[in-house]
Amino acid sequence: MKQLLYCVLALIFSPALFASEMPFNMTEGVTEISGKVYNLHMIILYICCAIGIVVFGAMIYAMINHRKSKGAVAANFHESTKVEILWTVVPFIILIIMAIPATKTLIAMEDPSNAELTIKITGSQWKWHYSYFDKDVEFYSLMSTPREQIEGTEAKGEHYLLEVDKPLVLPINRKVRFLMTSDDVIHSWWVPAFAVKKDANPGFINEAWTRIDKPGVYRGQCAELCGKDHGFMPIVVEALTEEDFDKWLIAQKEQASNAEAAAQAALSQTLTMEELMAQGEQIYLARCAACHQPNGAGLPGVFPSLIASPIIKGPIADHIDIVSNGMTGTAMQAFAKQLTATEIAAVITFERNAWGNDSGDTVQAADVSSAASGTAASSDTAAAVPATLPATLPKTEQAAASEVTTEVVADVKAVALDDLTMDELMAMGEKVYMTSCVACHQAAGTGLPGAFPSLVGSPVITGPVSGHLDVVINGKPATAMQSFSALLTPQQLAAVVTYERNAWGNNSGDAVQASDVVGHGK
Repeated sequence: MKQLLYCVLALIFSPALFASEMPFNMTEGVTEISGKVYNLHMIILYICCAIGIVVFGAMIYAMINHRKSKGAVAANFHESTKVEILWTVVPFIILIIMAIPATKTLIAMEDPSNAELTIKITGSQWKWHYSYFDKDVEFYSLMSTPREQIEGTEAKGEHYLLEVDKPLVLPINRKVRFLMTSDDVIHSWWVPAFAVKKDANPGFINEAWTRIDKPGVYRGQCAELCGKDHGFMPIVVEALTEEDFDKWLIAQKEQASNAEAAAQAALSQTLTMEELMAQGEQIYLARCAACHQPNGAGLPGVFPSLIASPIIKGPIADHIDIVSNGMTGTAMQAFAKQLTATEIAAVITFERNAWGNDSGDTVQAADVSSAASGTAASSDTAAAVPATLPATLPKTEQAAASEVTTEVVADVKAVALDDLTMDELMAMGEKVYMTSCVACHQAAGTGLPGAFPSLVGSPVITGPVSGHLDVVINGKPATAMQSFSALLTPQQLAAVVTYERNAWGNNSGDAVQASDVVGHGK
């Protein structure tokens, strides 16, 4: 009997004795919270092991001592009140025992108050953007694993797919608050050593925090299926002592100042075609190949080919604009803040001359800077004068619109609030809806049950127009419905409301005009 007892005790306590040696067990991490999570994990594991021992022990005992060959006769205790109470109360007590430490740990994990440093983390396909609040430091972090290793032409490195060009640098012994969001789809920032895993949702801010106990390099990954290169979005955090972190901040500010001076100096430089092509190829493979593929062929139906495409064959100004500012309603990001003018010039030159395009065009940093200045001036005018054209115009039409003279812009200002016909409103509204609303409410207006409401015969659609306008213009607190007042012009707002009230069989007959939007709430 003693030997049996010793065996049972060994089974119960051996996990604790060898937990640190278990390669598949949860790691303790390097933060107080990660330690609490680990301890909670082990407590629950012990409880599960104990339950398993009791349950399977009882089953084995019953099979051995109450088998038919020994003449055992099954007892009849159908509808036994004692048994009913026993198997209800015991699990309830076990759940309470498990819930108390779990609740304490979860509350601690969700308390980012009194942070000494705040960092905004923005996910985008497929990189991370880190911005240090009140420190004037921000940068993008991209995977640095060589493509040769990915393609299998070279041996895999020690940190294959878990290495970046610029790690997130944090101090130890300071509470760091993370604000997480996304530029495009849902990502998830996950560093196991910190016990931090939080979704980065477009249009929302999620909070998390950590306080690292010891210096080192800690690695993680995006833990949300965010697209074709989901597996190529690593996270690397370098934890420094407080003194070294302060020195790093000073060095980053000096580097930023030097980089800005170098970028200004580069505007007066003229690079040769060979220099532009060599630099452009490196940038393309690092920043563009994930979508457009190393051979420029893209992915049919997903990412367009760059081989003899309209952008490549069209005006250089359009090419600079789409690389610098992105393209609304598509996966094409704006690279103006990610690359220098020289880098943008190089990658455009490369795209216009690689894969048989052979345009012979060379783009210089000064060309990119001039285009940026023109874009800024256009943006200022657009801010002052409501546009009457949809934001999702094809690129050729956007180029034509950019050539409008000052006199025509004045005319646009005069007619910006003119009434449109139902057909014009529906056509414009459909374009706006398919760009700004379809991700949540779906192309057929049916939404996603339990997440995003249907617009087919909904109370908002069948209710007063003013209520519909209020939701679209101002959003709806405590829901995923954001405010579109700063994202769409009055005519676009009027058009999309008109479209929603008359599409998918709603057929309200309501035609909302830009003047209704401007006058709403007054």
